[in-house]
Amino acid sequence: AAVRWRLASSFPKSLDTIYGAAETFANSVKAMSGGKFEISTHPGGELMPAFGVVDGVQNGTVEMAHTAPYYFFGKDECFGLGCAIPFGLNSRQMTAWMYEGNGMKLMREFYAKYNMISFPGGNTGAQMGGWYRKEIKSVADLKGLKMRIPGLAGKVYASLGVDVKVLPGGEIFPALERGVIDAAEFVGPFQDRRLGLHKAAKFYHTTGWHEPATVSELLINKAAWMKLPKDLQAIVENASAACNVISEAWCQKHNSEA
Repeated sequence: AAVRWRLASSFPKSLDTIYGAAETFANSVKAMSGGKFEISTHPGGELMPAFGVVDGVQNGTVEMAHTAPYYFFGKDECFGLGCAIPFGLNSRQMTAWMYEGNGMKLMREFYAKYNMISFPGGNTGAQMGGWYRKEIKSVADLKGLKMRIPGLAGKVYASLGVDVKVLPGGEIFPALERGVIDAAEFVGPFQDRRLGLHKAAKFYHTTGWHEPATVSELLINKAAWMKLPKDLQAIVENASAACNVISEAWCQKHNSEA
């Protein structure tokens, strides 16, 4: 019998290098299964809010999600470890830790508490320091600044007097343009321009110490995973690895060109 799943993303459709990784994954699954296994992909806000995807997978509303897990740092700080932490591992090191170190094993032990199993699903490489409506010339200039920055990095900025906001990608531009926030970091030149951030803030500071590499993950409901036959599980495993590599290559290529 054919298997049909839904994937809820935290990313807007305009981000073809990041949201597109989930589409690449779904296309690979369909091709490798000869059409037996189809996964529909849905951008943030379509099936549920961009930051509602962990709850959606945990309670089985959808079978899987594609997200940057540090968005859920507020639930538990461990969500940041498989994604990005300040002065952490670069993209090569994150891949090595996930696949050949204990990374995936440790993250899955953690995700089991949320009824989920995880696979790496892309990597942006090093990120930029963000867009600012006024130039930052010293640490003192950060005090009182309203800035979009998630994860452990947000906690570090908060200790410097920053008023930290966590917004999904699709909400950053309007907030920055209207002055609801004074600054925002997202990814790098290519993705940031896709969101139009350069039209809302004049100053771009680089390179970001806060995210030396950022892993997005494919999170799968445990019960849905257990129901899959072994051949389809193997397809998911291989399609996610391909999606991880392709997405990382896209991000690195486009950001270097941008």
